[in-house]
Amino acid sequence: MFKIFKTDLKKYEDYSGKSKAILLLTQQGLWALFVYRISNSIYTSKLPTFFKTILLLGCVISQKWIEIITGISIPYTATLGSHFYIGHFGGIIINANAVIGDNCNISQGVTIGVSGVGYKRGVPVIGHDVYIGANAVVAGNISVGDGAVIGANSLVTRDVSPRTTVLGVPAVKINDKDSKGYI
Repeated sequence: MFKIFKTDLKKYEDYSGKSKAILLLTQQGLWALFVYRISNSIYTSKLPTFFKTILLLGCVISQKWIEIITGISIPYTATLGSHFYIGHFGGIIINANAVIGDNCNISQGVTIGVSGVGYKRGVPVIGHDVYIGANAVVAGNISVGDGAVIGANSLVTRDVSPRTTVLGVPAVKINDKDSKGYI
């Protein structure tokens, strides 16, 4: 748990140049990630069910406090890769069944949620090295390929190819540029 959180913290350090202590005191995204990492490690542990249930109850309370304070909701059942970065706090909702790869950045106002009907109903699977801009919505039984960029205020309800940039409502491919420079 601490090993993977250290990758998150390192990414914040690389972006800001600030000390770990300052980042831990001032970055709401790190607060949410810290509580998520602890909660997820308990959820995925092999602890006896009774102890796990008691610990997860405490985790849910902690997560609700973080959600109230920061406006960031990351359920412990979601799957987040290492080197995760939340650019700004507020209005961030990640579905409990979301899967997000390593080295991804999300901005304020992002929703990664459930959508669709029938076989199209589901939650996105987001690859590695993906950048998601402010106020974007990524929803439904879709996949976002490695190195993709989702522009601000976009609505993504269809698959996004690797190493492409999409933008708009609904989101459409605008170029073949990947996330280098954004991540």
